[in-house]
Amino acid sequence: MGIYPIPSEGAMSPYRRVGITVKSDLPDRDTLVARVLAILRKEGAEVSLDAKRAEDLPCAKGAKTFVEETGLDLLIVIGGDGTILRSVRELKDFSIPLLTINRGAVGFLAEMRAEEVEKLLPKFLRGDGIIDERSVLHVEALRGKKAFFSGVVLNEAVISQGSIARLVDLETTINDEPLTTFHSDGLIIATPTGSTAYSLAAGGPIVHPQLAATILTPINSHSFSQKPIVIPGAHKIEVTVLPKENKFRDVEVSLTLDGQTYYTLKRGDRIRATINSKTVKFLRRKQDTFFATLREKLKWGERVE
Repeated sequence: MGIYPIPSEGAMSPYRRVGITVKSDLPDRDTLVARVLAILRKEGAEVSLDAKRAEDLPCAKGAKTFVEETGLDLLIVIGGDGTILRSVRELKDFSIPLLTINRGAVGFLAEMRAEEVEKLLPKFLRGDGIIDERSVLHVEALRGKKAFFSGVVLNEAVISQGSIARLVDLETTINDEPLTTFHSDGLIIATPTGSTAYSLAAGGPIVHPQLAATILTPINSHSFSQKPIVIPGAHKIEVTVLPKENKFRDVEVSLTLDGQTYYTLKRGDRIRATINSKTVKFLRRKQDTFFATLREKLKWGERVE
């Protein structure tokens, strides 16, 4: 895992087969996709669009489509951070780099703004960029011996109490060794990339994305001694849901993945998580750094007047 330049292939672009996926409800998305298509075709790329998100795009009429992105050299993701998170969860071939165009609010994960497309996209297509690898978290949710979810997330998996304001007990082990039972509103299991998302808001540390680590951040822990902890990414985490019965009803507990996918948990359900051996590859411009992103997007370190 790390940051490395694109291998040189002479005058030939390393990205001949390019796919596009776009946020479904993005305003003026047809206009932006048409601009991207025009550049790709001018550069001689073979283009296909995400079939599920291109159905109502006039500019995509007659264009090739894909259901799974396998066979591509590059996937262009148009939208905000949520669209990027969704694209990573749907990714089948982790060898394909993602080039992200921001049309969201913050765009912490995005590489370029919509107004930079004409200037930067041709450069990226000609191999002018670097690959930024990011860890993903593999998550399994089990009820008894059966897994009712298995997949990856880029930011975090969150186990939390639902509508009733009661704490939950989350028995947590690391590599089958007891860690603690968190008595709290919930627990965030985050990647370094996700350390600047919900985990940060809940009091977790900022962790550089090139570190192979996992962050456990309790949400409003009842114990002052239960603080966020950073562990090696290869360690296996298991959390067992132990909500207490009360005279009203069981506390509702949920599993939320990257803030987008939701599952209701029952007493005794187990969540297993570990950093995946595969990484997501983002195509980025050379001059950007994680620290510059912190300063620009989070206004990190600035004084509040």
